[in-house]
Amino acid sequence: MPNSSKESLQKLYIEQLKDLHSAEEQILEALPKLAKATTHPELKRAFQEHYQQTEQQKQRLEQIGNDLGEDLSGHTCKGMKGVIAEGAEIMKEFTDSDVLDAALISAAQRVEHYEMAGYGCARTYAHMLGFGNHADLLQRTLDEESDADEKLTGLAELTINFDALK
Repeated sequence: MPNSSKESLQKLYIEQLKDLHSAEEQILEALPKLAKATTHPELKRAFQEHYQQTEQQKQRLEQIGNDLGEDLSGHTCKGMKGVIAEGAEIMKEFTDSDVLDAALISAAQRVEHYEMAGYGCARTYAHMLGFGNHADLLQRTLDEESDADEKLTGLAELTINFDALK
């Protein structure tokens, strides 16, 4: 691989990390609002638990940034900003608690899927650039995001969507 291509991929990798870092910061602001808005105890707990995970995920990104000698802060992930804005609109539009809970899951799953796409790309870049330790950290976060998505699906399919039908 020509050196300039590797440098370009590394630049892309760092940009992806900055984007993910910004996304995690935005999610840390949004999750308490989601937890406050829901009336379903299991959904509230899921949002609160994911807040703790998100703090760890942000720390992992900062660890990677430090390893690369890069400050990941100061960037704004516009994609996550839009996804979160859509979630805020849903919270205003649906006020019935059961329907709101279903809408909150929908908004939260959009966040999870956006993150999974970003972390999957970053993990692949890390592998290709020879940063196996970074790839492992990114995979751990990717696994957590997937688990959170599955947990939300389970809550939706087992109770919350049925409650919204009533």
